[in-house]
Amino acid sequence: MNSIIIYLAEASICVGITVLFYHSVLRELTFFALNRVLLIGMLTLSIIIPLLSFQVGFSSLASGEITLPEFTVGDVVKGDSLSFSWREMVFLTYLTGVVLMSVYLSLGYFTSKQMIRKSKLFRYQNYWVAVHPEFMPASFFDYILLPDFDPNRADQRQIILHESVHVRLKHSWDLLFIQCAKIIFWFNPLIYQFEKILREVHEYQADQGVTSSFSRREYSGLLLQLITKGDGWHFMNNFNQFQTKKRIIMMSKPQSQKKELRRFLLAIPVLAALVIVFSCEITPEEEMEGPMMAGELKSAQIGPADLSARKLSDHVDQVFDVVEVPPQPIGGISAWHKYLSKTLKYPAQARRSGIQGTVIVGFIVEEDGNLANVEILKGLGGAVDEEAIRVVENADNWEPGKQRDRVVSTRMRLPIRFKLANSDAKIESTSVSSTDNLPEIVVVGYN
Repeated sequence: MNSIIIYLAEASICVGITVLFYHSVLRELTFFALNRVLLIGMLTLSIIIPLLSFQVGFSSLASGEITLPEFTVGDVVKGDSLSFSWREMVFLTYLTGVVLMSVYLSLGYFTSKQMIRKSKLFRYQNYWVAVHPEFMPASFFDYILLPDFDPNRADQRQIILHESVHVRLKHSWDLLFIQCAKIIFWFNPLIYQFEKILREVHEYQADQGVTSSFSRREYSGLLLQLITKGDGWHFMNNFNQFQTKKRIIMMSKPQSQKKELRRFLLAIPVLAALVIVFSCEITPEEEMEGPMMAGELKSAQIGPADLSARKLSDHVDQVFDVVEVPPQPIGGISAWHKYLSKTLKYPAQARRSGIQGTVIVGFIVEEDGNLANVEILKGLGGAVDEEAIRVVENADNWEPGKQRDRVVSTRMRLPIRFKLANSDAKIESTSVSSTDNLPEIVVVGYN
């Protein structure tokens, strides 16, 4: 749920940057085909970029012990199962909007299809013309929609030419794409601004197609005569759905010079910045072997010099930080987590004091599999640290690690996260008389 909310926020920011980039860099250019391609491409990348994940490393002086997946324990207060967190409320609201928007857009699509089935169809210059008195001049995928049909009239020839450009360039597919994006980002006002921009570019392209065959003055007069209200359904390109003055001004502008094409190159650093901000995770090199799956041991990338033995104590000759074959619990990592689930407890003293956080336990898997030199590398103090040490010290032997086909002692670290059900409030000691009266302890899971 959290990941979905984060994705929607990041993708919405990308859409906003796309709208800002077009308004500030490309809006005045007459390269309408390129504007259309860039808008569709940047919207597509705005949806994809937050889903990507790249790891970028930097050298670090931190130790390189093999790190086990983090294990989490926490408590659940009985009787609170029907309550909703703010994240759940936000998510339910979002899903409601998705459903309503899907129904609304589906209704528009099927209503348009139904009206076309009721209309009279004519074949004119390789295009289908659907005629119905309730239509306003528009296009819908492969159809030109008209309230009446008389190709001998000059004004209708201009309208048909205008709508045929929409059909030939398949503008309705662009609108279908933007409607799907509106279902996902219905809450974001910038997606509606993006739709307005895209429809505007479509009209500029169609107007350009008409003025190549008819005079601009004659066509501008037709636009003024046929000013209509309403946009029709969402998959249609209506003949006169945008500001007539703006379209006439754009038709009157001289063609942009070729040197202005350099502006489109500015999209490259913008997209690169979005990838860096939303898709790259900066990670120390010793933690960069790749994405860690649940239950996978993560070993560090360390140079050959760091693979040399460390002298730790009299009874331990050599301890390796990284080995070719990492140590494994008997029965695998799933058996290890089952052991932690049964054995690990949240100390009552820590819960009464509201202590929570992550404890990192370091230990050595010796050549015989025994877990030795258990110590706290990062602690929370009190009974929490003692509990973490107790659990590791009482664990069964592991399968030792191997380096060059030789069994060796290996240093390990285990993060254990202690989390209370209500992180904003401590459990008062006056309300708890003994450990038996504390809320039920459960294992939440591991990362």
